[in-house]
Amino acid sequence: MKPLLSIGILLAFTNATFSQTNYFENKSFITKLYQDQNYLALRENVSKEFAHSKPGSWGEFVKGVDEDMVTNKKIIAFTFDACGGKNANGYDAELIGFLRKEKIPATLFVTGKWIDANYITFLQLSKDPLFEIENHGLNHQPCSVDGESEYGIHGTKDIPDAIDEIEANALKIEKITGRKPKFYRSATAYTDEACAKIAKQLGTIIISFDVLSGDAVPFTPKEVITNNVLKNVKPGALIIMHFNRPKWNTYEAMKLLLPELEKQGYTFAKLEDYPLKSKN
Repeated sequence: MKPLLSIGILLAFTNATFSQTNYFENKSFITKLYQDQNYLALRENVSKEFAHSKPGSWGEFVKGVDEDMVTNKKIIAFTFDACGGKNANGYDAELIGFLRKEKIPATLFVTGKWIDANYITFLQLSKDPLFEIENHGLNHQPCSVDGESEYGIHGTKDIPDAIDEIEANALKIEKITGRKPKFYRSATAYTDEACAKIAKQLGTIIISFDVLSGDAVPFTPKEVITNNVLKNVKPGALIIMHFNRPKWNTYEAMKLLLPELEKQGYTFAKLEDYPLKSKN
């Protein structure tokens, strides 16, 4: 299937519609999108195309979701999420400073809510070539075509809502940074098969992970996070961690983890550096 609107058309309408920086805030941004006929046409056409699609499997590892890099070399990718909700204001400056000091490339998945709460920091991160900025959803919701929930977080309620969660945040990031994200990871990493197909039609690949660090569980000891990674790491692995919880132990775990991985011969890459694949 071909995308229903070209990237050139989308760029043209975003440049014409969002000429003032105050429209970057989520509520104002989506209001302006709903006033743009090109976005509304995209939303309506994709919704019609998938109107009779069944949700299919629900989870972190469904068909159409990529989970690791295609390589036999000892190369892995650190991916860090910045979520919404009560942790939307958080920023782990020590962790990011450590990555910069050690020159470790990383892929950062950000929500629209986190951008709103950390706008200047986001601008600085987006200009740092060490980091790749990707899409974690406009409002930090699991991606669902029928309102499925996970870990107490309500998913997108229908297809148009799922489109907004994916595409509106991608356009928001593009407007701020000049680069549209290639990848999207939903809140909790849970999605259904229909959303994976919808994302593809929007020109986006949904990403899950290969290695769960466990740093999302409040105050998990640094040794546990480190061991979770070391016992599951393999060439091409995508490791999921977070950079919006400075009071938890991600930074402390990274200080233990990095020398052990380097001792094993691992080097590090951003997601955009290698082809990706699903296990399905």
